[in-house]
Amino acid sequence: MTTIFLDTNIILDIALERPIFFQHSSKIFEKLTEGRILCFLSATSIKDIYFLISKEKSKEIAKEFILDLVEIMQILAVDRNIVIHAVNSDFSDFEDSIQNSVADLNGIDWIITRNKKDFRQSRLQVLSPEEALERL
Repeated sequence: MTTIFLDTNIILDIALERPIFFQHSSKIFEKLTEGRILCFLSATSIKDIYFLISKEKSKEIAKEFILDLVEIMQILAVDRNIVIHAVNSDFSDFEDSIQNSVADLNGIDWIITRNKKDFRQSRLQVLSPEEALERL
């Protein structure tokens, strides 16, 4: 089974129904229901997702979305080892470094993001939603 780590932007594409990106990002979620992939998200992404949904929609919608999200995805902790790994990486953006470290240290196969350039330093396969869908 393929393990994938979703960058926060993919989740927000769905939650906020971003017109340009919604179609491909939502198809990733459809693949989750087929049982061929196991999907992960960092605990730090949850707070960002909640904040942005509550700001653009409402706190109630944000809470409902988060509860639905944790039913279909695995949430990975950000602990001391993740932080040390992130600080010692060559990533220029610390948030992306944390995301990459969570995926890397948990043995995830792919990172799926719309901002592949932000993960140039990653040892993992970094795919756009379109690329991931082609492989799935």
